[in-house]
Amino acid sequence: MDAWVGWAIALAVIAGYVAAVVILRRLGRIGADRAISLYGPALMIKTQRGRAFLDRVGRFRRFWSAVGDAGIILAAVAMVTIVAVLVLDATVALRTPASAAPTPQEALGLPGINPFIPIGYGLVALVVGVVLHELMHGVIARSQKIGVKSIGILWLVVPVGAFVEQDDVEMNAAPRRNRARVASAGVLANLVLAVIFFFLLAAVISTSVQPTANGVGLTGVVGGTPAASIGLHPGDVIVSINGTTITTANDLFHALAATHANQTVAIQYYDPNVGGVVAKSVRLASLGNYTKVSADDAKGFLGVSPGFLTPAQLKTVLTNPPAGPGGPLAGTTYWVVLPIAGLEPVAGSPTSFFTIHGPLAALGTGGFWIFANILYWLSWMNLLLGLSNALPLFPLDGGLIFRDFVAAIAARVKRGWDATRLDAFAGRAAVISSVAVVLLLLWQFVAPRL
Repeated sequence: MDAWVGWAIALAVIAGYVAAVVILRRLGRIGADRAISLYGPALMIKTQRGRAFLDRVGRFRRFWSAVGDAGIILAAVAMVTIVAVLVLDATVALRTPASAAPTPQEALGLPGINPFIPIGYGLVALVVGVVLHELMHGVIARSQKIGVKSIGILWLVVPVGAFVEQDDVEMNAAPRRNRARVASAGVLANLVLAVIFFFLLAAVISTSVQPTANGVGLTGVVGGTPAASIGLHPGDVIVSINGTTITTANDLFHALAATHANQTVAIQYYDPNVGGVVAKSVRLASLGNYTKVSADDAKGFLGVSPGFLTPAQLKTVLTNPPAGPGGPLAGTTYWVVLPIAGLEPVAGSPTSFFTIHGPLAALGTGGFWIFANILYWLSWMNLLLGLSNALPLFPLDGGLIFRDFVAAIAARVKRGWDATRLDAFAGRAAVISSVAVVLLLLWQFVAPRL
């Protein structure tokens, strides 16, 4: 019943939004020359206020031009990186079974729609990222003497960000380098913010968080199993089995693989409810009773689900990903995929894997992890916004940068071409790149199902 009530409320809110848009259009309050206009299904609520602020900040032309040049370089690197990732994903998709194929919702980085992005943290991070992204566009535009017609809020049922409406005529008439500075400004802002929030999170975790024990944390315990019978529960940390020290998930798997059904083993684990290590004995069940495979009948079964990272490894991934398990690439990947593993980066039972100390302990365990998760999602969403906007795909920033980049190269190679021919050639190249990117994105969802 609760689920149906939630869906009913959501549908009612959406229906109310659609009805409000229809009524405003019929009353003539929505239009390109009005204070409210449509951008797809979203409302652009415009204002002239704030342009003076952009003028004041953007008047330091030499400084912002240097920032814009750095943005062009960073956007180019981000473009190559994200395209390389898409190509790699396309090859992986050929070997991905249909059962493991991504869903259409996963293609959208929208809180509440993408199953891995929580609506609360995600919406806050998205709004912050989009607002600062657009603000940087405005500042760089004014520094390059390109007009800003309006600024405002982008509203889709709820506020989803902000926008800076540049003067298209002045933008198109500006030199290519100036246009590239403006186009890359948003990518620069998001990637710099991602780094800033990452270091804030790393500082918070490194100075305030300590694993309760050096072992393997449990994220799940199967009911009716030997583990449940001795009181093991999610949030406990196993440190030893039959005298074997457990410091990694592989240690736990190997220790259990060496047991047999009906064997009594000694187990030590940290229980956060007790505040210390508990030692107990447990008689293992038959693994075959759960897998229904006769070959497993003689194997021992405890009934626990360990976290894919130990508490110590999780702390390392959050503070220094290159030093994480598996090396720099694996550690960085772990940081990115924490939401897919069910962590935000730390929520639910895994919060019991750590103790909080220092000044931030005054927030309490719940308050501290809310604060840490906000920092994580601010970094994660800004990274997503920066990389996705760097794609050579219209109408994203990367599409505009790619078009001017192609035009600049063509101007050097084809010195006899006039501006009209250069623009036409660059436009065709941008269309081709946009189609290629769309096909790469779709391939991840189509290939496993072929």
